[in-house]
Amino acid sequence: MEQSGRTRKACGSIGRMEGEKMLLRPTATLQKIVQAGDKDLDGQLDFEEFVHYLQDHEKKLRLVFKSLDKKNDGRIDAQEIMQSLRDLGVKISEQQAEKILKRIRTGHFWGPVTYMDKNGTMTIDWNEWRDYHLLHPVENIPEIILYWKHSTIFDVGENLTVPDEFTVEERQTGMWWRHLVAGGGAGAVSRTCTAPLDRLKVLMQVHASRSNNMCIVGGFTQMIREGGAKSLWRGNGINVLKIAPESAIKFMAYEQIKRLVGSDQETLRIHERLVAGSLAGAIAQSSIYPMEVLKTRMALRKTGQYSGMLDCARKILAREGMTAFYKGYVPNMLGIIPYAGIDLAVYETLKNAWLQRYAVNSADPGVFVLLACGTMSSTCGQLASYPLALVRTRMQAQASIEGAPEVTMSSLFKQILRTEGAFGLYRGLAPNFMKVIPAVSISYVVYENLKITLGVQSW
Repeated sequence: MEQSGRTRKACGSIGRMEGEKMLLRPTATLQKIVQAGDKDLDGQLDFEEFVHYLQDHEKKLRLVFKSLDKKNDGRIDAQEIMQSLRDLGVKISEQQAEKILKRIRTGHFWGPVTYMDKNGTMTIDWNEWRDYHLLHPVENIPEIILYWKHSTIFDVGENLTVPDEFTVEERQTGMWWRHLVAGGGAGAVSRTCTAPLDRLKVLMQVHASRSNNMCIVGGFTQMIREGGAKSLWRGNGINVLKIAPESAIKFMAYEQIKRLVGSDQETLRIHERLVAGSLAGAIAQSSIYPMEVLKTRMALRKTGQYSGMLDCARKILAREGMTAFYKGYVPNMLGIIPYAGIDLAVYETLKNAWLQRYAVNSADPGVFVLLACGTMSSTCGQLASYPLALVRTRMQAQASIEGAPEVTMSSLFKQILRTEGAFGLYRGLAPNFMKVIPAVSISYVVYENLKITLGVQSW
């Protein structure tokens, strides 16, 4: 890096030197540079700190440039920009990509107007890329991955979403596992806080019908009368316990499938992410599915029926055999595709709309936009897969209901439609939707606090 020339020129363009301190004009971009480079935390940036910031940021820019340069020819053209954004789910036309290459950026601190493509060749070489972005701390492609994590942050009780991507820096520094640990902890707190609504949903899915119309207030009253306030959390222990193995298996499977689906690409296209995420979800669900059955049985149990999770597992194994732990497996697997697909599609659509309209200086959407997108996508995904989830739960609970006949998935669908109509496939939907907003909000708040505790850094 040419420290004596480019660094001194940059310093002269954005501020003035007083002694050994450089006083920066208080713009939002300059504040980000000061925060990124101020090692002694005195609120100012001296010359040595500024040189260190430029060296560090140039390394990151080099990584981004290499990830965009798909042809490895030292230049970025419109097709490569389109491909890189398409890999992240952002679709643009060739005309828009060309505008990115030659567009005029205003308001930068080194001058009133700056062109990225300085020589008008409709390509960008390394020098043009570096000079354009060097004093911009966050304008790069990985920033979208950084700020728009979804499945890691939000937990609504159903771990069927497509796993998040991680930036090169997060992988190299090991920050990815801290994100997963923070997400697991957030999911545990979120599920525990919303467990009463989740148990009510299970009861309504299994027991509610036209002849037994169970409302929300009546359901809570019935649970408390039967087992006290503590009974509202039945089934929560196993529901929290399965977070760790499911998340770990799903992440490892996703990373392996990514290599098969996406070749050597750093990020996958949307349809590739859906395929990889759905397969990873199927592998994870297959591995921990007996825990899903235990969760349903524990949620439906009467007072004194089981002394705990192990007692429940032993009694099921003794009375029904090993196959009981995989009842409802088929509708559960089938439910992964509509849930993951619609959740991903809605989230990416909302993300793209926000990025195209509002992402001027940063891809950071802020808390409320992120929460709104996560809530809407999760709600749509659950709505699409809910009939399959209801059938799965009823099949899991068959042996716990006295006199219940052995039924298949198709016969159960027909029976529900014949006796209860289409509305019967959505029993328990109200408490399920009621828990989405608090679940998303709680998991986000806990996730952010656990990130700080674990020392997760944003690159």
